[in-house]
Amino acid sequence: MTTDQISQFEKKIIIRNIERKDFDKLIELQNICFPNMGPWKIDQLESHIRIFPEGQICVELDGEIIGSCSSLIVNFDDYLEQHTYSEITDKGYIRNHNPRGGNLYGMEVMVHPDFRRMKIGRRLYEARKRLAEQMNLKSIIVGGRIPGYHHYSDKMSPREYAEEVLQQNIYDPVLTFQMMNGFTLKRIITNYLSDDADSKNYAALLEWNNIEYKPSINKTHYKMSFPVRICVIQYMMKKIDSFDEFATQCEHYVDVASDYKSDFAVFPENFTMQLLSFLDERSPSLAVRKLSTYTSQYVELFSELAVKYNVNIVGGSHFIENNNRIYNVAHLFRRDGTIEQQYKLHISPNERKWWGINGGSELGVFDTDCGKISIQLSSDIEYPEVSRIVAEEGAQIIFVPFCAEDRQTFLRVKYCAQARAIENQVYIVTSGTVGNLTHVDNVDVQYAQSGIYTPADFSFPRDGIAGECSENTETVIMAEVDMETLERYRKSKDALSFRDRRTDIYSLQIRS
Repeated sequence: MTTDQISQFEKKIIIRNIERKDFDKLIELQNICFPNMGPWKIDQLESHIRIFPEGQICVELDGEIIGSCSSLIVNFDDYLEQHTYSEITDKGYIRNHNPRGGNLYGMEVMVHPDFRRMKIGRRLYEARKRLAEQMNLKSIIVGGRIPGYHHYSDKMSPREYAEEVLQQNIYDPVLTFQMMNGFTLKRIITNYLSDDADSKNYAALLEWNNIEYKPSINKTHYKMSFPVRICVIQYMMKKIDSFDEFATQCEHYVDVASDYKSDFAVFPENFTMQLLSFLDERSPSLAVRKLSTYTSQYVELFSELAVKYNVNIVGGSHFIENNNRIYNVAHLFRRDGTIEQQYKLHISPNERKWWGINGGSELGVFDTDCGKISIQLSSDIEYPEVSRIVAEEGAQIIFVPFCAEDRQTFLRVKYCAQARAIENQVYIVTSGTVGNLTHVDNVDVQYAQSGIYTPADFSFPRDGIAGECSENTETVIMAEVDMETLERYRKSKDALSFRDRRTDIYSLQIRS
């Protein structure tokens, strides 16, 4: 036969990582494979390939996807033996993926029914094993469905059923397959997957051990601790004569933060209004529009400082004009040079009356090299729904730049910040302005006592305060917070306020 004649019989199978273009086909395949179970949502699939693209694998035959598997990395010891699918997969979003973890956790394997005699599932499992070996992971763990159990549930317990499958007296399409691929049964999990009627909500916890695993001293160390050092700037509002003078003051504080090897330097809300002390404009509404013309210089300054001093900077807030409207906007300047924005959501009566400020409509959670963070400007922290949403999105630190003119306003911010830390089991960092601007209307006096607040429990400082400035003094404070301690605390049996919410009787969602 000629080459052309042979080619018509060729099949091309490719094993590759999942891409965005595959999402619709994956959802279609999932509906075919699991017709009685809810398929992935697009935003869940987006989260998978954004957080851990290496763990999302598919098999392509002549350009058509006929199988796939999804995974994340965890420290399995951090989870309860009787965990649920929703817990271990973060409700399908894998924001709990831990790059320093020791176990690859398999979320799903699916193969199109028309191709189940082609060893597609085995290819996917082999791809997982190669990934575990390449990443030097201790094992692969799966919570395997036992879809044949509903035929026997009136005759035997799930454990008895599993033992019969292990003895090859009963064939189960999932458990038998996993046994044949080298997995060993560890235990039966109850209430694992709520919509898995065939398995009666039971699952078999199985493990494949990587015999090539080499224990890492660094990995063990990071399981114990992940410290993040924070420098809070309690900034003095005083008259200056130029933008260069403002830049010099800001660079001084970033330099201090860098000298102490800080991961974050945090400036207060509205501190760029110090620029108004040399701008000749007495009308507050016109003054903030003039202030917004310094946006490019402000962004350029702090972006350069973040890279130069190797510090992530929460750059307070600055007034920005968009489409002839003024917004109060916080900025995150990462030390890798990238920038994020968070518009203030809840506008105070003073901001609306004097400056005509408009509220933003989007709420962000930002990845950093020290974990996920969120920024809430001043009064935003007084609305508990906002903190709850970002905590559910994985935020571990919430930064709260604020500006308060009196003690009562300041105390609202402080007490609400401490409440949010306890409710959501997160760290809260506040940074405020002090001093006065004698040449600027409506920014005449300031009151602050900036702080770094923690949950209130045994793993943290006894009063829930990692560090706090003296009142109404220009100063900085340094403190370390431990991200690993926070993650372990969130999973502990004693912690109730975040994990044990009654989502069966109430829920919360953001509209935009």
